Amino acid sequence: MAPQSPPSFTTALLSGGIAGTTVDLSLFPLDTLKTRLQSPSGFLVSGGFTGVYRGVGSAIIGSAPGAALFFCTYEYSKELLSARRHARQATGGDTRDWEAPIENMVAASLGEVAACAVRVPTEVVKVRAQEGQFPSSLTALKGILGQHRQIGWSGVWGGMYRGWSVTIMREVPFTVIQFPLWESMKEYRRRKSGKDNISAVESGLFGSAAGAIAAGFTTPLDVLKTRMMLAKEKTPMLQLLRQILKDNGPRAFFAGIGPRVLWISIGGAIFLGSYQWAYDSLSAKKEQL
Repeated sequence: MAPQSPPSFTTALLSGGIAGTTVDLSLFPLDTLKTRLQSPSGFLVSGGFTGVYRGVGSAIIGSAPGAALFFCTYEYSKELLSARRHARQATGGDTRDWEAPIENMVAASLGEVAACAVRVPTEVVKVRAQEGQFPSSLTALKGILGQHRQIGWSGVWGGMYRGWSVTIMREVPFTVIQFPLWESMKEYRRRKSGKDNISAVESGLFGSAAGAIAAGFTTPLDVLKTRMMLAKEKTPMLQLLRQILKDNGPRAFFAGIGPRVLWISIGGAIFLGSYQWAYDSLSAKKEQL
């Protein structure tokens, strides 16, 4: 079966933006509950079931550009890597079955690093509002920026990107699990059906299954990321890790696993299903022009 042609930059940009905004807005309450379960203050003190849309402003601002950056980087990295493999095939060179999944892993990892440039600052603002430190995203942002008199603008910048390293550590393993699984499921379906394309519903179902598996495995890293972003002062990762183990024990690293797996399972269906729908719709419209 011939390889699919890569999407245009505009198609990847718009499809990613639509997918990111759709999933973040529709599942924001579950994300809030997960954050509060992981909070060192405790679920009820952090707000319980009330104000589950607190912090949604930062999600609205960050969703579209973050997802768009991810998919633009992912699609073009994947195409660049696969083009080299197909060029070898065309000249009679050897290729291995494991090369395509590795290409997807590398492309997804690069996409996540690019997306985190937008995702981390908006995530810092969002979780502080969700946990109840501030009543809204705007006041959380003002509170962080207002610290420049005490810690300087370099300190503010560091605060906005607090948890960058652990977020990368969480997102890269997550995508290394999710996206090769998603791509493999899609490729299997194409071969079974004999069609070059799959539907948005099929893409969503495969994204749901892949996301649930990846979410379960990466929950401990998500807990560490949340605690780091909620800390009043910057704390080294290993020190925070030891503190969590001392105060709460190993079980703390699986706090919120239920809402996280549910959220990402449903989110994977919406995110990758809506991406496939937008991708197919924009590609079809482009062909009609």
